[in-house]
Amino acid sequence: MSRRRPDADPQDDLTVTPPKQYAAGVPAVAHAMEYALAQAGPKRTMLTLLSLNQAEGIDCPGCAWPDPKHRHKNEYCENGAKHVSDEATTRRVTREFFAEHSVAELGASSDMWLNQQGRLTEPMVKRPGATHYEPIGWDEAFGIMADELNGLGSPDEAMFYTSGRLNNEAAFLLQLFARAYGTNNLPDCSNMCHESSGSGLGETLGVGKGSVSLDDIHESDLVLVVGQNPGTNHPRMLSALEETKRNGGRVIAVNPLPEAGLIRFKNPQKPSGVVGKGTVIADLFLKIRPGGDLALFQMLNRLLLDAEDAAPGTVLDHDFIAAHTIGYDAFAAHTRTVTWEHVLEATGLTAAEIEAVHREVLGARKVIVCWAMGLTQHRHGVPTIREIVSFLMLRGNLGRPGAGVCPVRGHSNVQGDRTMGIWERVPDSFLDALAAEFDFTPPRAHGYDSVAGVRAMRDGRASVFVGVAGNFVRAMSDSDVTEAALRNCRLTVQISTKLNRSHTVCGDTALILPTLGRSDRDVQATGEQFVTVEDSMSEVHQSRGRLDPASPHLLSEVAIIGRLARRTLGHDTPGGAIPWEDFEADYALVRDRIARVVPGFADFNARVAAPGGFRLPNPVNEGRFPTPSGKAVFTCNELDMIAAPKGHLVLQSLRSHDQWNTIPYAMNDRYRGIHDARRVVMVNPDDLAELGIADRDLVDIVSIWTDGTERRAAGFRVVAYPAARGSAAAYYPETNVLVPLDSVADISNTPTSKGVIVRLEPVAARV
Repeated sequence: MSRRRPDADPQDDLTVTPPKQYAAGVPAVAHAMEYALAQAGPKRTMLTLLSLNQAEGIDCPGCAWPDPKHRHKNEYCENGAKHVSDEATTRRVTREFFAEHSVAELGASSDMWLNQQGRLTEPMVKRPGATHYEPIGWDEAFGIMADELNGLGSPDEAMFYTSGRLNNEAAFLLQLFARAYGTNNLPDCSNMCHESSGSGLGETLGVGKGSVSLDDIHESDLVLVVGQNPGTNHPRMLSALEETKRNGGRVIAVNPLPEAGLIRFKNPQKPSGVVGKGTVIADLFLKIRPGGDLALFQMLNRLLLDAEDAAPGTVLDHDFIAAHTIGYDAFAAHTRTVTWEHVLEATGLTAAEIEAVHREVLGARKVIVCWAMGLTQHRHGVPTIREIVSFLMLRGNLGRPGAGVCPVRGHSNVQGDRTMGIWERVPDSFLDALAAEFDFTPPRAHGYDSVAGVRAMRDGRASVFVGVAGNFVRAMSDSDVTEAALRNCRLTVQISTKLNRSHTVCGDTALILPTLGRSDRDVQATGEQFVTVEDSMSEVHQSRGRLDPASPHLLSEVAIIGRLARRTLGHDTPGGAIPWEDFEADYALVRDRIARVVPGFADFNARVAAPGGFRLPNPVNEGRFPTPSGKAVFTCNELDMIAAPKGHLVLQSLRSHDQWNTIPYAMNDRYRGIHDARRVVMVNPDDLAELGIADRDLVDIVSIWTDGTERRAAGFRVVAYPAARGSAAAYYPETNVLVPLDSVADISNTPTSKGVIVRLEPVAARV
């Protein structure tokens, strides 16, 4: 492996082939094995893959899709195999590496190259004024952190960020430490991605989680997959949709781009997926304009009301509406004002396409709507989710088998982190339970989410940033502002398994604290430990590493948080009396405390010991809605559409097939036919003709905003692609620079990365 550092933007050797018309099959197996063997070698590959997603094995860190009751011995997908192999790599980043490469040099490197250097092996520090990281002992590192935290004018000048890679035990301890220290500044990756789902579901149903199980997906008559690309982002969902189709169910895909996995799935675990044609997934595909989903569901609701008017008592579930909901009359009156003119303009669809969906809905008794960031990362993301809830309530598609809401989380434990209290606005009931269990007074003032946290660091109101298991710099919008905000801190700390760009964006002092990965064996004073996670469907289960740790100098996340808490809080505070050392020695003691604090976790240790774990209760499935009224809420949502001026397009950011969150594993997007390049922008050929831009032209993407400001992402190659008219698509994190910090979804504060108005400026014009 070469240690030579490439430029931040690798050489563009773009080649384009026709988009794939199916996902998985033999090529997926071949690509997964090729990557795994190159990273980890035969023995480590066998140890990891044969235990991946097994009942007492490693929970795949790649996504939050749940595991089936009856598991295949190869219960993983191409991208899951790549991700766990990426973590199980034999490559190592040592003190010699940091001596060779300055922080500035690393900062000019590509995301892919940084990741490819391997696992971090010992704590490192960049001291004030230094140009390089150097080794530091754990004790001194904790001392630096404790001194900085205890020297702040207020605990609210510190931020504790985490991604969904963190396990339940460490997440619970992180929020416990932050609150014992005195702050609710607990931003997380949900703030950038999925917060709109929690906000919309919380307002309407009283529960910010999905209500369905895998069995529900299998049994559903109709599954709508909206703003979501399962073939790349959570491929095992395709197996569930294949089962839906086998059982006679129907699938409708709604997306601005045709996605291979939603066209056809060739399951490599079945003969038909190896030598046959596989399974057609989507019975209907609606190529919608970005942000048009709110208008689509408003018209579907209008059509349901019209159908009920034409045949009273035969369309809507009046018993469900009367017994379990409020707001129906106002909702119905508002919905009847929706017009075809506005809906067709917002969606880019035809009336015939929408009416075809309506007929499918009328013919289905059990309906599920699945969605991901294609809905949540819009200014009107929360109203869109509220409208979907109303759509389901009209025909009673909540709280019964085969029906319900299904927000699909991308990170493996993003839902579990929130359940464990990683939330800047956690309910008072949770804080009351913490106070009773640990005998201290938690702060009540709401803390910073990710966007507010960047503002606070930028403005000097926060000066210590602790990031656990994430890549905050590349996950956040407004890249330049985010990086400047981190550099404005006195101390930045990254608790990580591998190198990423966040390590190169340093405060005055910067620490890298290497931690165990999900695949590593975790042995503490009382013996080998396991951790737990919660998937997208509220299933809680074990994860147990199988490999020897990448270095003898690594600590688990539980140990790092516990030792930091002991050093910071001391013995003379209520938080210092918490048995942090005992928690580090035996994670079962952490689970005992979780059982007494977090609803649904009673008898945690015994229940999670059962193969496959247990499912948390959801009151929606019991006919209960913990809203202020005790009922589910119909809402009136104003039609909001993204109107791009003439000569402009609406850009959505997305990830390539060979990418996990912010980190590319290769320069390819195989399913979309993009090879050896990432700085590409995909645009409908008819739009290119109108704009006077040719396929393969080199352009800058310039975003425009209502305050007159512009942001530029330079040097993108145009690719003619069958995208929705008026839209464009490009990869993140390269396009995060285009989204201002203040461009966020209403209510949820999520960056609007799927609805960016841009113009394409030929590079020749700039020169």
